[in-house]
Amino acid sequence: MNHLSAHGIKPTAVREAVWKKVMLQKETFSLADMEELLPDMDRSSIFRALRLFAEHTLLHVIDDGTGIQKYCVCRCENGQHLNHIHFTCLNCGQTYCFEDYLIPVVDMPEGFVAQDTEYIVKGICIKCKDKVALGDK
Repeated sequence: MNHLSAHGIKPTAVREAVWKKVMLQKETFSLADMEELLPDMDRSSIFRALRLFAEHTLLHVIDDGTGIQKYCVCRCENGQHLNHIHFTCLNCGQTYCFEDYLIPVVDMPEGFVAQDTEYIVKGICIKCKDKVALGDK
């Protein structure tokens, strides 16, 4: 069975083309990144596909504070969508998924119901560490 169909998404040519590019991503990516990979496809079609994938928990949506919405492929198993920690480099702006580090459970006050949690750690990534130490950007 098609991966999209298995997640309740009707596979179309556009969705399948976007999904093929999404699956190649090792780190987080943005709509602009997908536009570069799919230059013949309309921006709004790509955006609608990404939004649909996120609604069906195929993607995590990340608001890392940069003003650019980013996505990462959900590699959760058994249909359990576990949110993990993300790290945003203050030097290069890249956001990394730390899939082995789950967001800690937060006990909510009585009457409050948490529906989503984001956990962004900001600092300097391993690629920029030496550049920042030398004063480069």
